[in-house]
Amino acid sequence: MNKSTPAPTAGAQMAGTGQTAIANRPTLRGDAAGPAIEVTDLTVAYGERPVLWDVDLTVPAGTLMAIVGPNGAGKTTLIKAILGLLPAAAGQVLIYGRPYAEQRHLVGYVPQRGSVDWDFPTSVLDVVTMGRYGALGWFRRPGRKERAQALEALAKVGMHDYATRQISQLSGGQQQRTFLARALAQDAQVYFMDEPFQGVDATTERAIVTLLKELRAAGKTVVVVHHDLQTVPEYFDWVTLLNVRRIAGGPVAEVFTEDNLRLTYGGRVGFLTRNGNGHGNGHDNSGDHGNARHETVSAAPLAPVAANGLPEAKP
Repeated sequence: MNKSTPAPTAGAQMAGTGQTAIANRPTLRGDAAGPAIEVTDLTVAYGERPVLWDVDLTVPAGTLMAIVGPNGAGKTTLIKAILGLLPAAAGQVLIYGRPYAEQRHLVGYVPQRGSVDWDFPTSVLDVVTMGRYGALGWFRRPGRKERAQALEALAKVGMHDYATRQISQLSGGQQQRTFLARALAQDAQVYFMDEPFQGVDATTERAIVTLLKELRAAGKTVVVVHHDLQTVPEYFDWVTLLNVRRIAGGPVAEVFTEDNLRLTYGGRVGFLTRNGNGHGNGHDNSGDHGNARHETVSAAPLAPVAANGLPEAKP
């Protein structure tokens, strides 16, 4: 974990299944055979300044998809608009063929760590148990079963031993794992994650990748705002390139190309290509880039700077 805080080994504990099966799986309504997410003509503006313009997006069920683009491209705004956290000037969002408002019980959200007041006096277990509130409804309080489900989710992310710890005492990586455990406790069908790798160490990043791939293997759909271009082909099977407008989207092997990256970033962008293959998708875990070349494209930046963060964050 960050700051060399002791933590359980990620690989073994991320693979653990826990002792209690998560019950009350959400009922899938709508077109279960169709796309998990459909966004049509989505436009979002801050005042008179558009930050998303006429965005169309289709995400197949069971897909692990990255959203990439320069700072201010509207990546976080896109997720928040899909979830109804920001008002849209135009457009429609469907989850399994029905409006998001009818399907919100199927959706889990992992926001940026910086959007949360981590000094709030509450425990790790309490935060993760919040993931069960949607299934409980307004008038039921979490009981023994919900606590057991939360503990199972914590075990899956290697945080079971930290259940009673105050969230203010967590490292950055532990905070991110806590957020992921809360989403797991919800047992959603579609997950939106905003920069889950930001500020975590290599061990935590590998653990998160393992979890994402397990979710995909279970038929879940995961959409991740991501910044590291080098890891896109390794971590994801679909990608959406965004810069206010959707530049391209689809399977990584088809759309994650140098031409599309240039169109997306417009300004300075560096990425690796192996053996000059021109696809921008080389990734070398060893750090030895002798067989790769690094390219930088320079042009005028395309995107305005978008607002970031949630209102509950401390200034």
